This record gives sequence, C-alpha cells and structure tokens, in this order.
Amino acid sequence: MKFGRGARALGTILSLAAPVYGTAQAQSVIKIGVPVGLSGANSVVAPSVVQAGQLAVAEINAHGGILGKQVEFAVADDGSGADGAVKAFNALLFQQNANAIITMETSAARNAGLPVVSRGKVPFIYTSYYEGRSCSPYLFVDAWVPDQQVAPIVDYFLKEKNAKTFYLVGSDYAFGRGMLGFTRKYIEAHGGRVLGEEYLPMDASDWTSVISKLRAAHPDALISSTAGGAPNVTLTKQLRAAGVDVPFGNLAVDEGTAKAIGADAAGVYISQSYLTTLDNPKNKAFIAALQKMFGSDFKIPNDLSEPEYDSVYLYKAAIERAGSLDTEKVLKALPTVSFDGPRGTITMDKEHHAPLTMYLGQVQQDGSVKVIQSFKNVDPGDQCPKLK
Repeated sequence: MKFGRGARALGTILSLAAPVYGTAQAQSVIKIGVPVGLSGANSVVAPSVVQAGQLAVAEINAHGGILGKQVEFAVADDGSGADGAVKAFNALLFQQNANAIITMETSAARNAGLPVVSRGKVPFIYTSYYEGRSCSPYLFVDAWVPDQQVAPIVDYFLKEKNAKTFYLVGSDYAFGRGMLGFTRKYIEAHGGRVLGEEYLPMDASDWTSVISKLRAAHPDALISSTAGGAPNVTLTKQLRAAGVDVPFGNLAVDEGTAKAIGADAAGVYISQSYLTTLDNPKNKAFIAALQKMFGSDFKIPNDLSEPEYDSVYLYKAAIERAGSLDTEKVLKALPTVSFDGPRGTITMDKEHHAPLTMYLGQVQQDGSVKVIQSFKNVDPGDQCPKLK
C-alpha cells in the first residue's frame, strides 16, 4: 500500500514488524494507535481514513499538541479481519504503547480487537458505521448505526417508489447480517415483504448465484449490506452487467467507493452522515486542507474517513477536559465533550454513541451524490443501556 508524502512526513506508518518503541518515548508523546485494513476488503477505503486522521494530528501538533505533548499517529494493517486485528491491536498497545485506539475497521476486526483493548485498558473510538449494539466501557462510536441509517432508504422506497417487496444481499459476517436483520424487521414492521435474503463470504467476488436468485424473485427493490470496499465494487458491477434494474439501496457503500465503481454506481441510493457536497465552511476547509496536505495522493473523504478526523479532535477534547491521560478520567470525559467539524457538532453522549444528521442521497453519473432528503440529529436509539 503506497502512501503519499504527507503520510510519510506527518504520520508514522507501521507494519507489524516495525521497531518497538520504549516506554520513555511513549511518555513523551501521545500516541494514537490505528489498526486498519490496508489489505483485504477495506483496502479501498483505508487510505482515506489514514489521511483524515493524519490531517487532524498535523493540525493539532501545529497548534501545540495536547497538554503540551505532540501527537503521533501509528498505523498497523489488520488485514480487514479478525486474525489480523488481534496482531495489530497487540502490536499497537503492548509494543508501541499507544494511549488510545481510534480507527475504522470491519466488525470482525473490531470484535476481535475489543478484548485486547480491555486488557490494555485504553479508550477505543470506533469511527466506522456498523450494525450497532457493541458495548464496552472502553468503546465509543462517532458513526451511524442501523437505527439512524436504514429508515431513510426503506421509507423512500416504500413511499416514493411504491415498493412492496424487497430482496436483501449481504456479506456473511456481523455487519452484513446485523444490518440486514434490522432492515428485514423494519421493512416488515412498515408493511413490506422480504422475498429473499442471501449472503456470501466477506472475500467473495462472484455474485452470479445470488443475482440469479434475485432475478427469479422479481422484487420491487434491492438492499445490500456488504463489507465496505471491494465487495461493493464487485456486487454493483455484476448487478449492472446482469441488467438488474430495480431501486437499489446500498447500506455499505461510501462516497469514495461509489466514485471508484464508476458509472455502474449511478442511481444507487445511499444514506450517510457525511458527504463531500455538504455546504458548510468546516467541510470546505477540511477538503481543502486534505488536498493541500496530500496533493496528487489525495483520497476522496467519505463517511468512513471523515469520522476519523472528528474522533481525533474528540479525544483531544476529552484529554483536555480530564487534564490527564489517565484512562478512567478520559473515559468519563468522552461523553461530555463535543467537536464542531465537517458533519456539524458531534457528541458521543447517547450510551457511547452519537446523534447524527443523516442524508439520503443518490449517486450520479459522475460519481457525485445528490442529496434527496436530510434528517436532523437522528437518535441512535438504545445501543448500550448498561453504560448510562
């Protein structure tokens, strides 16, 4: 995986074989550990996640750091899966002495990493949208859950497209099944009917059998939930090649991946908390700063990368409110702080999750996303009631 000059200059890109840093260095800086899928399913989106985090760290360091300490951004490849995550989390926490984990990962990687975080006793801010209801005293989430994301697409199909029957397609792991399980219940509770629900492994690239079953069922609409990145590309391209032409809502495609898919993504409906087209000064400044920092290596920000930027600032705010790097103090501070960024004001105060403004959009021929509807400060619902 190649990173640009900004990555080399402003972030520490680590492999699992990277040199071990001693305790003295760990105490002289505040180190953010970033296990992320530089390889595997998330490799399409991981570079944009790293860039967003590096920008936040560069800005913070340029203004004096946090509590007078410079911030270091330490990245390890988790391979987008559970086994790689265990190795990456262990390397970052017990060899690199990271003070916190802030990252976007697959749900499989997150679930595998959580026990390591519990042993390491550090804050873990998860910046990826996911299937919801992952709870730990150490875990905070600044991205959307099904309770915030599914309704805009399903309601639009039911009311505006007169869809009565649906077909669901996903990747066979926690995110795919969790998202579509919630979607099925929502569809059926609102008068729709699910004709079929099909899953393939996370690394699957041939959707022929699933598409054959889909075509035979003749649904009014299709909703998919695949692992972010590569599976979105293969499924969408194969659906188009097969001539499938029904309203298609993708619960997992981000704006950057939609552009990578190209013309085949045109017409797909998405529901997101961040789009590059958001017309506010903070978003314009964010995009301009990324372009300046990374130049020709600039990756399009998206709903899997922008939350990384927000979360680094949320961690900074929590440390400053706590006045310390002490884990217990920072954990108590995290739900009490906010950051006003490209998505607006983000606060992880609802059972370690965040109310978010959501946007229903449709991908256009040039890969841009046209906003159809917006929904202000959508509540994440009951995610972790025991953490109240």
